[in-house]
Amino acid sequence: MLSRTFVSGILLAAGAFAQMSSFPKPSYFRETFQQARTKVELRDPVRLKDFVVSGKLELSLKHYLELVMANNTDIQLQLLTVETPKNNIQAAFGAWDPRGTASFSTTRSTSIPRDATQAKNAGSISKNLSQPLSFQYAQTLDTGMSYFVQLSGSKSSQTNSLSTYNPGLNSQMRFGVTQPLLQNRGRYVNRIPLMQAQATYKVADSTLRSQLLNLVNTAENVYWNVVLARESLHVAEVARDTSLKLKEYAQQQLDLGAISKLDIYGPEQQLAAAEVTVSQARFALASAEDALRHQLGADLDPDVRKLPVELTESVEVGPGDAMALDPEQEVRKALATNPAMKGALQRMEADDLGIQSAKNGLLPNLAFQVQYTTAGQGGTYFPSNNSLLGDGPAAPIPGGLGDALGQMFGFGYPTYFASLNLTLPIRSRSASAAMANALVAKKIDALNVRNQQQGIRLSILNAVTNVEGAKEQLKLAQIQQDFARKNLDAENQKYQLGTDILQNVIQAQRDLVNADTAVIQSQIRLRTDILALLTQTGELLDERGIVIK
Repeated sequence: MLSRTFVSGILLAAGAFAQMSSFPKPSYFRETFQQARTKVELRDPVRLKDFVVSGKLELSLKHYLELVMANNTDIQLQLLTVETPKNNIQAAFGAWDPRGTASFSTTRSTSIPRDATQAKNAGSISKNLSQPLSFQYAQTLDTGMSYFVQLSGSKSSQTNSLSTYNPGLNSQMRFGVTQPLLQNRGRYVNRIPLMQAQATYKVADSTLRSQLLNLVNTAENVYWNVVLARESLHVAEVARDTSLKLKEYAQQQLDLGAISKLDIYGPEQQLAAAEVTVSQARFALASAEDALRHQLGADLDPDVRKLPVELTESVEVGPGDAMALDPEQEVRKALATNPAMKGALQRMEADDLGIQSAKNGLLPNLAFQVQYTTAGQGGTYFPSNNSLLGDGPAAPIPGGLGDALGQMFGFGYPTYFASLNLTLPIRSRSASAAMANALVAKKIDALNVRNQQQGIRLSILNAVTNVEGAKEQLKLAQIQQDFARKNLDAENQKYQLGTDILQNVIQAQRDLVNADTAVIQSQIRLRTDILALLTQTGELLDERGIVIK
């Protein structure tokens, strides 16, 4: 029995101190006692100068999105939103962290005389010294069991004392284990807070991906806005150059006397209007480029923000963008990949954990506890006068700490303790309310899942309709552009032959400018509608090669 107790105690103590293997390392003291750093250093935008070519910031859509992901402040803020849930997972492990405590105290006292006789006799005044010392290691395991190992001792001395040990040394070693039998019993229920923290992290990750979808969508729309402004400026400049040629041609006719002075005002007014359009388009392009610089962080670099921007993507729509879409297939794809849908489902999983935790709170608290204690005593021993065989006081027997430790580790004076404690909740309104709230939360999240499914379906159907409508609008705009160009050529020929008036040529030119603008706008709209569809299905990040680590 003694050997089994000794072996179990040694194994328990070894397991306890094995947890402290990282304690003596210098990193522990450095991380614990070093001064906290409150200063935050923000890095400068990266890789911007890698895309500077011939004094211009030259960007394809792929390179632009790479810079956006690396430098956009809104995206950096969103990436940090998962750090707190990630840290909460580590905090959940803290429930099973070991705890070490140590205490030492010293007390020296002088007794108060009980009468005047003792007050005059200095030898009758008693002086006491007490110095207890204790070390304890405790830990709760994820199974619910908790244990502790405690080493304690004390030194006490007293003048004018009849005690047999003076000074006296006492040592004690205790092992204790407490195991819940109903509430908090088992690995699953004790790991519920950890699993809830992990579920919260998954929800935060889905929310992050959903936010990144929207931010990348916004950033790409900014890119296409610059392309639209660039192409609109190009159309306006072509129209201005055409108006200038028409005005010069009209001026030659006026100089030759072929037309009257009144006929020159039309071409001049047309040229002035074209100049206004060019000016407006130029400022619109400058504004769009400023928004683009903001998206990729170029406005933070004084050397790059002054450079002109050149985007390499063409406004032309590829053949892959004209493919027919199956609405139901796109809906199924969105329900499987949309991060908002995943987040709603993950919340329901977290609700299941909340229900299990509330159920655990309704159980009675029944715990079994066992302890084993061994003790030792040492110090200078003064034999009692009653035990003397001869005359005169017996000589004291010297002793010390070795005696106390030898008796303690000899396990010759054990104490065994066992208890069974029951806390029965006759009526627990708080636990009942927690269970009811957990069930309500599960039902709310189930309805949110249905609402999310309906919302995604509607959004996908609208997005598919918009894409198909944009395709049809682009076809019609291209047809109108072709007719406008042919009509302008016809009006020019008739005017040169003298069978038409100049105003009809000017109107045909305006119609062509409007048709060219409509084609460009339709092309950009088709791209942005496809972008919106990819955002709704959750495929945008994968389509653009964006990986979140």
